[in-house]
Formats: sequence, structure tokens, C-alpha cells
Amino acid sequence: MEENKKRVLSMLQPTGTFTLGNYFGAIKNFVALQDEYECVYAMADLHAITVRQEPAKLRENVLKSYALTLACGIDLNKSILFLQSQVPEHSQLAWILNCYTQFGELSRMTQFKDKSAKHADNVNAGLFTYPCLMAADILLYQADYVPVGEDQKQHLELTRNIAERFNGLYSPTFTVPEALIPKYGARIRSLQDPTSKMSKSDPNVNSFVSLLDDPDTVIRKFKRAVTDSEAVVRYAEGKDGINNLMGIYSCATGKTMEEIEKEFEGKGYGDFKLAVGEAVADTLKPIQAEYNKIITDKAYLEKCFAENAMKAEKIARKTVSKVMRKVGYIQMK
Repeated sequence: MEENKKRVLSMLQPTGTFTLGNYFGAIKNFVALQDEYECVYAMADLHAITVRQEPAKLRENVLKSYALTLACGIDLNKSILFLQSQVPEHSQLAWILNCYTQFGELSRMTQFKDKSAKHADNVNAGLFTYPCLMAADILLYQADYVPVGEDQKQHLELTRNIAERFNGLYSPTFTVPEALIPKYGARIRSLQDPTSKMSKSDPNVNSFVSLLDDPDTVIRKFKRAVTDSEAVVRYAEGKDGINNLMGIYSCATGKTMEEIEKEFEGKGYGDFKLAVGEAVADTLKPIQAEYNKIITDKAYLEKCFAENAMKAEKIARKTVSKVMRKVGYIQMK
């Protein structure tokens, strides 16, 4: 990895498969960042257990998510892609940062409030201190930038506060990270409720497209997508369904909104939905072919895990050693 490049850090939830929203909104941008930055990516499997997981299913989801991220274009010659749980420094630094984070700061986190309401039967301490682990994830690698969506801005701001607090107490130790606004990111909405973001957890399977959906399923879901009664393909306020479909078509084809409007001038929504479905299916075809090749090669995956965990730990160990020395711990020689 090149020393003179700025470093970017991002972690993905290992849900097993990603939606079109995850791909166009984040992963496609992560691939693009590889040429400009030194990129460190990971599967956030430690974060995953704040919600109760079935062990075999968690292992399966981590494997599938890792393989799919590679299939989307993360290049291990350019980037590090590791499993968070295989680098123990994440947990080690998270504990130390717990002690430099105020209870009031954590209690104000909107994600804690949202998840507590959603999982009222399991409001655990990990859910509460989740932002400290996220801060450790970022600060361990002295990341200059973190690509963030709206829902993570508050966590990044807390990370910056923790880093500045620690630096103020002990002299500069952590790089204070900045938000990186994606150049190519897109906010992909639910196909059934275009006022909400596309989510795999939506009980209506027609609301999201999985990166592993077969072409017939993809086209069928787009045919069922919510639109409006105007029957004109144009980008305008109040046309949330069509705006969403135009955004997806733009991501899949590279066409501008003006070009899309011109292409479908005089055509109905049926033609447009079919075209969007076909464009998305064509986009997913090479990703699925690469994924099917990687997921069946367990030896290759295990080699990737081991090599990338070692690369990540080499960076993380330096940070933890520095932190422990400054806090006053006696370290092994």
C-alpha cells in the first residue's frame, strides 16, 4: 500500500447479501476510491452481535458478504479487506475509548434509541457502546477519511470528539477523521415505498433488489415498482417512484436524467420499468458470475482472511501500542 496516499476506512455489515442500494450507494464508490486512496475495508462482524445472531448463519453471512464485496470489485492488491473479529485490537481499543467517552454522549445517539425500540427485548450494553467500537475501528487505522451516509454522521462526529479529547490529554495520538462525501454515491429508495431507503430487512421482498437476484426476479420486481398516474418519464418533485427508477437507471447506464427523459419520450411506464430491470440485471450479471466462482473456493477465502487480517493488524498494533504507552500501561517487551 502506498504511504503517500490518504487513508480511507469503511466497514460493511455482513448481512449475507447486499441490496442494489448498498451497491450503488456505497460499494461501487468504495471500488472507485481504490485508485485515489489507501483503502482499508472490513466486515463488521463484531458489531453484528448487538442483535442476537444464530452462529452458523452469522458465519455463512460473513463468508457471503466478503465474497460478494470482492466480486463487486474490491482489489486486494490495492486495498485491505478483513474480518473485524480477526483483529483483536478492535476490542482492545474499544475498551480504552469507552473510558474516554461520556455516558451522556452515548445516550444521545439516535441509532441507539432506534435500535432499542426495534429490539426492546435485547437492549444490551454492546448496543449502547457500539459507537466506541466504531470509533476504535476508525482511529486504529489513523484514517483520514470515512465515507458516511446520513445515518452515520453522528457517530463520526463522536469519533472526532473522542480523538480530540484523547489528543488533548496525551498529545497527538489519533488522526482526526473527516467525512468523505461519495462522488458516485446514490440514495436508492424502496421500490414499493420510494420515500424510504431500500432495505433487505423490509418484509416486502418486492421493495428491494438483492445483488444475487436472478434476472427474472430483478425484472419482475421492477415491473411491480410503485410509480404515479402521470405516465411521463421525467424527473420532478412529487414523482418519488419515477425519480427513484431514473436514479437507478442512471447508475446502471451512466446516462443523465436529461438523456433518460429523451430516451423515453412518448413511451409509457411499462417500457421504462422493463428497461430499468434489464439494465440492472446486466449490471449484476458479471458480479454474480465472479461471486459464484469465489464463494465455492474456501481455500482462497481463508487465504484472503489470513493475509488481510495480518496486514490490518500490523497497522492496528502500532496504534494500540502508542495508546497503551500514553495511558500508562506496562507493555510486554
